[in-house]
Amino acid sequence: MEDSGKRINKFLSESGFCSRREADRLISEGRVTINGLVPEMGTKVLETDEIRVDGKLIRENRDKPIYLAFNKPVGIECTTNQSVRNNIVDYINYPERIFPIGRLDKASEGLIFMTNDGDIVNKILRARNNHEKEYIVTVDKPITDRFIQKMGNGVPILDTVTRKCKVEQISKYIFKIVLTQGLNRQIRRMCEYLGYEVTALKRIRIINISLDIQVGRYRDLTPAEIKELNQLIEPSSKTEEASLPKVEVRRPIIIKKK
Repeated sequence: MEDSGKRINKFLSESGFCSRREADRLISEGRVTINGLVPEMGTKVLETDEIRVDGKLIRENRDKPIYLAFNKPVGIECTTNQSVRNNIVDYINYPERIFPIGRLDKASEGLIFMTNDGDIVNKILRARNNHEKEYIVTVDKPITDRFIQKMGNGVPILDTVTRKCKVEQISKYIFKIVLTQGLNRQIRRMCEYLGYEVTALKRIRIINISLDIQVGRYRDLTPAEIKELNQLIEPSSKTEEASLPKVEVRRPIIIKKK
């Protein structure tokens, strides 16, 4: 740990205890202590500090990194909070502490990564990294050319317009979509805006890893997959600022008096 310390949520993430987002939740709930005191969000910790979660001592992660590809079934919650029924950690029941990279909502199934490496989590989740995620989606009524065009060009949801993306019709009710952003329930909200309801949603690829295992099963990523994944995300920024959207600067219009 650096002499100047690191933020408590970053420490918990890199220790392999949980993701940074989950760490923020634990801190806000007052379940984290530093030397016996409940810290404020953003507090920095040193190597000599005693950090506990729910009374359990947390140490820096010196274990071998774990990278799993898991085919999440419908009904499983992507949370490390084991008080939540059907949480992903209890379902997998892995012998070491791991947590999900990102989310896949309860009603959806498909590929999600599980790891104990907080650093890779932060790089993959950054909003400006443009990492591809591919989905197969089934909707409740026949797909039209207008629907495919609108989905691909961007849909207004959550006070923004979704990025342009690749959309391809597969059959009367099924299409494939490749996203480079991860807004909350994005595909379902996009479809809903256009008057469609999603009846099934499966993620089949994240960056260079494609889904190739049965529902409810997991496998280790291969050394070749991990090497390629690290090469693809290496240019990604690891700073907090990288998660912020770019702000377009407009030059003022100057009207000259005649």
